[in-house]
Amino acid sequence: MSTAAAQATGGVPGTRYYDVAPGVRLNVRSGPGTSYNIVRLLPYGAKVPIYCQAPGTTVTGPYGTSKIWDNINNGEYVADAYVQTGSDGYIAARCG
Repeated sequence: MSTAAAQATGGVPGTRYYDVAPGVRLNVRSGPGTSYNIVRLLPYGAKVPIYCQAPGTTVTGPYGTSKIWDNINNGEYVADAYVQTGSDGYIAARCG
């Protein structure tokens, strides 16, 4: 399994993973906003790690409206409004 595939499905031991909203194939972007390129698409039922978070484009999704974007891999971000973190705020350090 590739590192990206392992991260999308929760296959890396010792890292906390968060569920992507049910029934959603989520766009992964190269930066924290909808103006950034889509680099891949997460499959239904994906789980993602959150290494850091950054402010970006405001997005409305199943878990509310948020301008927070989650860094899930080097150069890969998803809108926090589609990730079940259990919080409306930041849960990880800000990306530097």
